[in-house]
Amino acid sequence: MKTILITGVAGFLGSHLAKDLVAEGNRVIGVDNLSTGKMSNIDTLLKNDNFVFIQADASSEKWLLLDSLSDVREIYHLASPASPKYYQSASLETISINTVGTMHMLELARRTGAKMLYTSTSEAYGDPDVHPQPEHYRGNVNTWGPRACYDESKRLGEVFCYEYFHKFQVDIRVARIFNTYSAGLRSDDGRVISNFVDQALTGKDLTVYGDGMQTRSFCYADDTIRGLKLMMEKEAASGEIINIGNPTEHTILELAEYIDQLTGGNCRITFHPLPIDDPKQRRPNIEKANNLLGWEPVIDLKEGLRRMIREYRQ
Repeated sequence: MKTILITGVAGFLGSHLAKDLVAEGNRVIGVDNLSTGKMSNIDTLLKNDNFVFIQADASSEKWLLLDSLSDVREIYHLASPASPKYYQSASLETISINTVGTMHMLELARRTGAKMLYTSTSEAYGDPDVHPQPEHYRGNVNTWGPRACYDESKRLGEVFCYEYFHKFQVDIRVARIFNTYSAGLRSDDGRVISNFVDQALTGKDLTVYGDGMQTRSFCYADDTIRGLKLMMEKEAASGEIINIGNPTEHTILELAEYIDQLTGGNCRITFHPLPIDDPKQRRPNIEKANNLLGWEPVIDLKEGLRRMIREYRQ
């Protein structure tokens, strides 16, 4: 039985990952400050003897000397607001968790000899002028704007990972996660799929920003989690940055039309001004994930939306 630490355990991906790892027979220590995570996401885990919850901020050092952390063998550092709605309203906290919090997790990994996976983001590519985006693309980013607190702190988190890998030989893996969704995404999250599904099921207009021709690639959470677990498992991923996302591209307008059809076709689509620095295109090149991990997504958008809508209705 391995002891595995997950920061951001009460969040969308963290809770999903924790349930998988506990079900596989691992002991999981979950940390969350509950700023955007929800206790309801981990209710079933709290009844399991192989799960321990610590309410704490990964940016704080207070809990890092707990004896229970001495035998941690794997660290998944997922803690951070991921929706613009939340990271823009808590911009300084977002910067802190992705920089100071990341350094704390790297120090813990260095002390215990644990492997660590840092969840970075496709936002590291900014508004890309290379399409699709491979890991060696350096991005087209803006340090002076409302998204920078997230984009740039995630990028600096990657720099910390690079330094600890090269200076201290910490076994680090960096996942650049593209848009991920499933029923676990909270309905008030503010991201496009949860917005559209919530609006459609409550009889509201679907709010499209810009002309709807901007594109995204949407990966179902089960596929994303499988990719993260493979990154932790495979030695070929050590010291690597790897895109985890679905390479099939859709326009936002196309997404709105899919969701309207799947929920009954009664919604009106309205158009609103595009937010500052909103990327025009976003699509991962996943050749590296395929070659190093043998990974590719298997759940297409319509099937994923059917599952999500079915669970949201319930």
